[in-house]
Amino acid sequence: MLPHPQPRPYKVCTQNRRRRKGFTAASRGDLVEQVASSFLMTCQLLTLVLEDDGTVVDSEAFFQSLPTNTPFMILEKGEVWTPSKQVLPSFRQPRRSGIAKLTFDLYKLNPKDFLGCLNVKATLYEIYTLSYEIKCTRATYFLKSLLRCFMYMVKLTGQVLLCGSSYVLRYTGEEECCSDR
Repeated sequence: MLPHPQPRPYKVCTQNRRRRKGFTAASRGDLVEQVASSFLMTCQLLTLVLEDDGTVVDSEAFFQSLPTNTPFMILEKGEVWTPSKQVLPSFRQPRRSGIAKLTFDLYKLNPKDFLGCLNVKATLYEIYTLSYEIKCTRATYFLKSLLRCFMYMVKLTGQVLLCGSSYVLRYTGEEECCSDR
């Protein structure tokens, strides 16, 4: 009498490879039942194939000979296996998302800092990288000086408006006096 096989993990996907899930099963029938209940399919119309090459797994002996974490594909009635559109990893070219990438990182060395530091990083062709760090530790001093300058400009603008309005009042006031005579 042979001992019952231990449950092993397997990976199963649907025909379009959009749904993937891991299962643990001791037998082919157990795996098909779990996949059917998880993917909401009917058990009688399912075919279990290897995802890599589409080989049909129709016997328990063949299923038991496969290694752990074997990727399977489950096919419903009328569906056929199609090869994956991915290229083999050894022949895959590195994917380049663009010519240049520019990132800005703003961070604080001290929680009391107003701005902190700015790190600018430029990457060209995902190969060459150039970064520059701007430390804004004197930002509060700079901001206070900027506010002082702004307040001085507001004060000066107010004085110009007051002087201008008094001049306009005097000018318009003299014409009224002259027209009354």
